[in-house]
Amino acid sequence: MNKQIIFTDGAPAAVGPYSQGVRLDDFIFTAGQLGIIPGDKEFAGPDIEAQTRQALENLKAVLEAGGSCLDHVIKTTVFLQDIEEFSRMNAVYAGFFPEAPPARSAVQVAALPLGGRVEIEAVAEACDCNASKGCGCNCS
Repeated sequence: MNKQIIFTDGAPAAVGPYSQGVRLDDFIFTAGQLGIIPGDKEFAGPDIEAQTRQALENLKAVLEAGGSCLDHVIKTTVFLQDIEEFSRMNAVYAGFFPEAPPARSAVQVAALPLGGRVEIEAVAEACDCNASKGCGCNCS
């Protein structure tokens, strides 16, 4: 087993005893990402759209730090503070996964850390895009 802890300044730092992500051989498991601006500790905005966009940008940063990208996400789990905001979250989410979206679960929870409206976690295949190994995906 080849386990590596993932850390990046491109996503909010962990606020407890957990890692932003873990790479295990060819898979990456991310912690849930809130819509918090990295280094700022403030939400990107009060609305579900701004928080979803920032949560996905944070997720992208963790994946890239671990040697993957959104194109290689296999499964996401979306935690919503209010399921009535599902369609608004979904509209933003669709822009991040325009083709062949990953499997996904979305559930309403009683509350999210720091009063967030949405939290998103992912499982992805490692592709080492940032190492320029030519995986053929669309990441930069």
